[in-house]
Amino acid sequence: MSIQALSKIHFCSYTFLMAENTLQKIHKIATGEFLEKGFRGASLREIVKKAGVTTGAFYGYYKSKKELFTALVQPHADYVSNLFVSLIEQFKSLPKSDWIANMSTFSKQGALQIYEYAYNQKNAFRLLLNASEGTEFENFVHDMIEKEIEITHIFYKELKKQGYTPYAFDQTLEHLIISGEFTAVFELIVHDIPFEEGIKCAEKIHDFYEAGWASVLKLS
Repeated sequence: MSIQALSKIHFCSYTFLMAENTLQKIHKIATGEFLEKGFRGASLREIVKKAGVTTGAFYGYYKSKKELFTALVQPHADYVSNLFVSLIEQFKSLPKSDWIANMSTFSKQGALQIYEYAYNQKNAFRLLLNASEGTEFENFVHDMIEKEIEITHIFYKELKKQGYTPYAFDQTLEHLIISGEFTAVFELIVHDIPFEEGIKCAEKIHDFYEAGWASVLKLS
């Protein structure tokens, strides 16, 4: 290989690394700004300034503040949403005669898997939980709650077929109870609870709600 070809390769590698470092810096600065001020309050001009890049250079990466925010959170929002849906589908694929025996296990495993992923991507999840108003992600938790309500209704119907008479929730109470567990687990991320403590808390939160569900659904 000629010296000229080697030089070209080295130049391209250097350019790529510089671009990657610049993008990482933009992400780091943007994350801090969004966490502090929320999506609406964060200034793109301030992000660009603190990152030490020109506005023109920034637009080489993203077309807008919203596109930047999306890049920071969407892979993680999609991962957890897909994980949640996958767990629901796995549960639904079980023989219905096994649903009652497996409900608690599936629910607990799901809560702990979601918590662990969210902890490992805590900044992205703080953005989703506390800074996403004004973006397509502002209903992230609400959408998960609605999926949980949907599978809960399917479970109610099967309980009745099996001879149980679960408590008839009104919609408001049902939503409050289900959202309470989701909110409690995600609060561990918001408040940056150390992982070992947090995972124990997530388990106890699940056990607390599970005991309540077993009581009102008259499963014991």
